[in-house]
Amino acid sequence: MAEVLGGRARRVWRDASLSAVVAGAVAVVVSFAGPLTVVVQAAHAGGLDEALLSSWIWAIAVGSGVTGLVLSLRYRVPVVAAWSTPGAALLVTQLDGMPYATAVGAYLAAAALTVLVGVTGWFEALMQRIPAAVVSAVLTGILLRFGLEALRALEDAPAVAGVMLGGYVVLQRVAPRYAIAAPLAAAVAVAAGTGTLSVGGVRLSLAEPVFTAPAWPGQALVSLTLPLFLVTMSAQNAPGVGALREAGYAVRPGPLVRDTGVASAVLAPFGAHALNLGAITAAICAGPDAHEDRDRRYVAGLSCGALYIAVGLFGTTVAGLFAALPPALIAAAAGVALLGALGGSLAGAFTEARDRTAALVAFLTTASGVTLLGLGAAFWGLVFGMVCRAVLRETKQKANSTKEPVRHE
Repeated sequence: MAEVLGGRARRVWRDASLSAVVAGAVAVVVSFAGPLTVVVQAAHAGGLDEALLSSWIWAIAVGSGVTGLVLSLRYRVPVVAAWSTPGAALLVTQLDGMPYATAVGAYLAAAALTVLVGVTGWFEALMQRIPAAVVSAVLTGILLRFGLEALRALEDAPAVAGVMLGGYVVLQRVAPRYAIAAPLAAAVAVAAGTGTLSVGGVRLSLAEPVFTAPAWPGQALVSLTLPLFLVTMSAQNAPGVGALREAGYAVRPGPLVRDTGVASAVLAPFGAHALNLGAITAAICAGPDAHEDRDRRYVAGLSCGALYIAVGLFGTTVAGLFAALPPALIAAAAGVALLGALGGSLAGAFTEARDRTAALVAFLTTASGVTLLGLGAAFWGLVFGMVCRAVLRETKQKANSTKEPVRHE
């Protein structure tokens, strides 16, 4: 065993490069610069205290890091694990009024579904069977509020939000990789200059994981578990597999999805809502900027995983830093971090002309925030959208089948 470990260590050292390590570091910065603000918003919406938020950050960061490290080393592929940003966006509306233990039970159920589709190989079949337009429309409805709140932040803090939004647009043109991290740093500087940044209470300390015994989710099985599972599969795992394949890696998605599900299940009682394959971060680590030799880019996955763990261990400090930021800055950063996902889901929802009505119904239902029979808007968006699509497609098929055949004299 020692010989095997020693051989692996020597190979990693031989394959390591500065460019791969930097690519992993950039992926971590991208992850924490924007997506983590969505988690913070969800924690605030659920009324979670700093200890639970710190544990949540610890769980998703350390869980992502360990999972990415293990998978990158096992397959010699730059696998980047991350937490579900669309899933966290869903929680902003779902955690309000829901007992936290119930939410943890729903996380566990979603993780069990993830393991199931990974073990059985149903992942790709599931993504083909569930209408992509309807899932994209539901995701659009979930993310819409974040884009709107980013613009509303201009009313409360025009300087801070303006720097965040304007910087994002400019850097999308000249340096897209830093389009979130650099404007966030600039906005924090503006907040410090205007006296709205309060870092007096921030202290450097290790996170203390908080175990929460899961409760039976009940209605949350359909109002939270099912939408969380679907948006994570469609908006995170599917693009994550796609990013690796686009970079030239012939990966089997089943084992990767399965292992992220196992990690989610283990860490759910500590706050991890959903761990999955990274998409944008995977593209950073799997691209040629990480290394010209594709076989040596897995080091970027190792670098990313190690840095995730390092940051996650100080979850209390990270939570304190985010608590010091003005609410307008968090709203603007979260909105900017989700703009790419919002644009992609909009395109996916309304590209196919014959599915636009169903997608529109799913989008409006989800965006409305309606609650029926105790079930949330995301669930009803899926139901109404799929029913509408089935009815319209069946109607069109019947209409086509009853047309008079053309006779040729």
